[in-house]
Amino acid sequence: QVQLVESGGGLVQAGGSLRLSCAASVRTFSTYAKAWFRQAPGEEREFVAGISWTGGRTDYADSVKGRFTISRDLAKNTVYLQMNSLKPEDTAVYYCAASGLRLVSRTQRDYDYWGQGTQVTVSS
Repeated sequence: QVQLVESGGGLVQAGGSLRLSCAASVRTFSTYAKAWFRQAPGEEREFVAGISWTGGRTDYADSVKGRFTISRDLAKNTVYLQMNSLKPEDTAVYYCAASGLRLVSRTQRDYDYWGQGTQVTVSS
């Protein structure tokens, strides 16, 4: 069982930056593909960014490409989402997820473990 705990959310003005962290409870976290999803009020949860278990491949939603960066620190069992040039439409609860399939996927059902979410609010 893998437990994921997100942190780093908060309130920021448009154009600002935040870095989200997702810490895992097990060392085998390194063998999972990892991703960030988000859910805005009244909307479906959507894929934001993902990284393969080797770290060799990343994928981003078009809406965040060039602004967000996903990365990982194996020694800390942590995955990050660096968010720059934030926009009000980035406001959502952000979730970390891990997949035993190891490949980057945009499909939620491919992910076995989920964090509790962290709120990001971008004011205009």
